[in-house]
Amino acid sequence: MASVSKLPCIYSALTLHNDEMTVTGDKINALIKAAGVDDEPFWPGLFAKALASVNIGCLICNAGAGGPTPAAGAVPAGRPAPSTAAAPAQEKKMEAKK
Repeated sequence: MASVSKLPCIYSALTLHNDEMTVTGDKINALIKAAGVDDEPFWPGLFAKALASVNIGCLICNAGAGGPTPAAGAVPAGRPAPSTAAAPAQEKKMEAKK
């Protein structure tokens, strides 16, 4: 989890992105001051520089995507295991569609 001192910058950057505004250090700082939050003065500039070359929408959508991957053949919890008899039938359907 992000440390508490970084949270105002994170929320400000998300707010600016949601409002389809360019994320800059000055805008982040303005939102933090408007909220009446005391923050370290170097964070807004660092966040703006870090997010300048990043697609924030993709970053949000892929949050947590770097986690552990299931083993080959493993079935996610809560889903029934696929039957081996159904696999050839699905392959035939895919070939028929092509």
